[in-house]
Amino acid sequence: MHSTEHALITTPITADIVRGALDLERTAHGLLPHRLPARARAQCPDGQLAMAESQPSGVRLVFRTRATAVELDTVPTKRVYVGAPPRPDGVYDLLVDGELAAQDHVTGGNTLTIDMTTGTVENRPGPPGTLRFTGLPDHDKDVEIWLPHNETTELVALRTDAPVEPVPDRGRKVWLHHGSSISHGSDAASPTTTWPALAASLGGVELINLGFGGSALLDPFTARALRDTPADLISAKIGLNLVNTDLMRLRAFTPAVHGFLDTIREGHPTAPLLVVSPILCPIHEDTPGPSTFDVTALGTGQLQFAATGDPAERASGKLTLNVIRDELSRIVEQRRADDPNLHYLDGRALYDEPDTTELPLPDGLHPDATTHHRMGERFAQLAFVEGPFADRPGCSASA
Repeated sequence: MHSTEHALITTPITADIVRGALDLERTAHGLLPHRLPARARAQCPDGQLAMAESQPSGVRLVFRTRATAVELDTVPTKRVYVGAPPRPDGVYDLLVDGELAAQDHVTGGNTLTIDMTTGTVENRPGPPGTLRFTGLPDHDKDVEIWLPHNETTELVALRTDAPVEPVPDRGRKVWLHHGSSISHGSDAASPTTTWPALAASLGGVELINLGFGGSALLDPFTARALRDTPADLISAKIGLNLVNTDLMRLRAFTPAVHGFLDTIREGHPTAPLLVVSPILCPIHEDTPGPSTFDVTALGTGQLQFAATGDPAERASGKLTLNVIRDELSRIVEQRRADDPNLHYLDGRALYDEPDTTELPLPDGLHPDATTHHRMGERFAQLAFVEGPFADRPGCSASA
């Protein structure tokens, strides 16, 4: 069925049909979903964080309708890296009653040109584009449009050929997750195939993904966002960004982790809280950061990262992934004496040395699409089936 066969109804895009965002900013075009609240954004002018939190990983439009045609106007922001191969357009996943029914992308939009050798960024505005899904089943159904996890997306207009209403509460638990670019979904194939989205689907929970590429840095405003967001299950994947930015030493790291967990517990005193350490990343297992772009590889059109620290600097408190895993394990064990709902998962249970042989990290830091599937399945088994997120009666969302 073509969308032109029936008059299309425009439905205002409001918070009751948007999930996974903590804030909706009114813009000249429409609404820009954010994964950090305005007060948090105001406390950090960092461009990397601004880009990451506005990329709508895990954010989706969710509504009930019998429409057979759905159109969505958006203004995407495409990223272009000088000297690197062109990036593919962001993918939109359409789910009907929880099953993937179609995928598409939006052309046009803004262009962000980033020169990694000079650090310069140029933003060129562009027009909205339209996403069209037709031929949907002609009966009442739940429809989800998952926005591209790696492409800032302004929502302009939603049109359907039948009325839309919010989906009623199905009683599913809310899983609130925080992490770095790997949790954000870097190099996953689509928004529903990032490892957290896959794990959430397998676990039968509603995902709020606060994975921020390059920006999982134990920031107090992120801890407050986690504290203030209603959730039943909470996880925080800590470590890789602290190494590859070389942001702090062990002396600062330990109290920062305690403070981060203390803040989360102010809002969620008894919810299962899972601390996850980094997956295996050979370049930083025993070599401190910072990590940097390999300019030589970039000249051949390849994106590669290299660790630039000296392993000897561990003696002065520089962080490596092995140092962080040991300390996170110790901190969680210490705190569990007073907090039995706090748990630890070694990230190497999601991706370890045998995996690096079969599925090496293409750029030295980020897993590919196949590895996201593997990590999602493993996390679902370890957390939702065997571990602290296994279904328990009497749990309800805490604010």
